[in-house]
Amino acid sequence: MTDIKRQQITANVLEQRAHDLLLGHNFAQRQIGYIHTLEVNYGEPIKQRTLLEVEMAAHAKRKESSTAHHKYRAQASQQLHNAIETAMKKQLADIDSVLHETIGIEDNVPAILDILSVKSASVGRLEPLANDLSWLSRDLVTFVNLPYYRTQRNKHTSVKVDSPSLALRYIGLDNLKFVVPTFAVRHWMPHSTEPFPLLKRRLRDNSMACAIAAQEIAKLNGVNEIHAFTLGMLLDVGKIALVRLYLRTFELVWRRKVTLAREEQHKDLHTALLELKPDPLFLSTLLSEQSLKITAKVIEKMAFRYLPFNFVMEQLTKGVTKGDSLLPLAAVMQKARCYSQYVTLLEHQLVESDEAQRWFEYINFTKAELQHLEKVNLQNFHIKLD
Repeated sequence: MTDIKRQQITANVLEQRAHDLLLGHNFAQRQIGYIHTLEVNYGEPIKQRTLLEVEMAAHAKRKESSTAHHKYRAQASQQLHNAIETAMKKQLADIDSVLHETIGIEDNVPAILDILSVKSASVGRLEPLANDLSWLSRDLVTFVNLPYYRTQRNKHTSVKVDSPSLALRYIGLDNLKFVVPTFAVRHWMPHSTEPFPLLKRRLRDNSMACAIAAQEIAKLNGVNEIHAFTLGMLLDVGKIALVRLYLRTFELVWRRKVTLAREEQHKDLHTALLELKPDPLFLSTLLSEQSLKITAKVIEKMAFRYLPFNFVMEQLTKGVTKGDSLLPLAAVMQKARCYSQYVTLLEHQLVESDEAQRWFEYINFTKAELQHLEKVNLQNFHIKLD
C-alpha cells in the first residue's frame, strides 16, 4: 500500500469518526471497537456499518431467550429506516424546501452576507435588511449589550442599546463580517436534537472552530479571510438540514407505523417499534456521506452575487479534474474542516498522533500552519467595539 493510499484511508476513517462523535462519545468509541463492560460487549470492530448488522452485534451475547425478539426488532428498525430514507430522499430533492422550510434561511441573510463582502458595504445598506429579520435584530442588540462589550464603550455611550440600527453602528462593519454569519448559523441550528442532547452544541462548536481555523489559515496564505470565515461557518448547513430532516421524518414515519401496527393488531411489531429510537449509526452515516453535498446545493441556491463559493464547493464535493489544482479558498476549507474535526477528536482522546500526522499529510498542511493553529482559540472570536 502506498503512503498516499494509507493517508487517504486514515483521513476517511477519522472523518467518519468525527461524525460519530457528534452523536455521542460512547457511540464513537463503540464504532472503533472499544468494549463497554457496563453496556454492550461489541468485541471486534464492526466492519459493516449497516443497521441490521449493528443491531444484531449489539445483542449477540444476550440471553438466548431474547434472541428472536432482538432479531425482530432489528428487522423492524431496518424497515422503518428504509421508509425514512425514501421519504428523506424525496424531500432533499426539493432544495427550495430544504433552504426555506427545513433550515429556515430567509432571503435577506445571503443579501446581507453579500453586502458585507464588498468594499462598498455600509450600515445604511444593511439596516433595512437586518430590521426585517427579528431574530437578527434581537441578537445584535443582545450582543452589543453584553457586559464585556458595554465596558469597551466610553461613559457617554455605555448606556443600554435597544435599537437594532444603533447596535449595527456600534458593532461596525468590520465586526459584522464575523458576527452576522455566526448568528445566522446559530439561528438555523435545530431547537432540539434529542435523543442526542449534545449534538446541537457540537454542531455549533464545530462551525465556530472551522470558521476561525479557516480565517487563520487564509491569513497565512494570502486568501480573503472574510470569505474563508463566512464559508467556514456555512460549511455545516448540510449537517443542520440532515439532522432537522432526519429527526422530524423519524417521528412522522415512526408514529404512522406504530398506529398501523396497533390498528392491525400486530402485537410483536408494535412492541418492537415502541422500543426504537432515532439511530445514531444511520444519522452518522448520513452526515458523513451527504452533508457536504447538501451544503453545496444550499449555497448554490442562496445565489450569492459576490461571494465566490460555488466552484469552491464543487471542488470540495467532486474533487479536481486531472491537471487542475484546488482553488486557494478550497484548499483553506479542506484544512479548516480537517483541523476542526481533529481538535474535537483530540479533546475526546479519539485520535492517535500517528493517525493525525497521516491525516495532516494527506491534507497538505504545512508545519507553519499547524504551529500557528495550536496557538489559536477556536471557540470564540475576539472583536473590539469602538
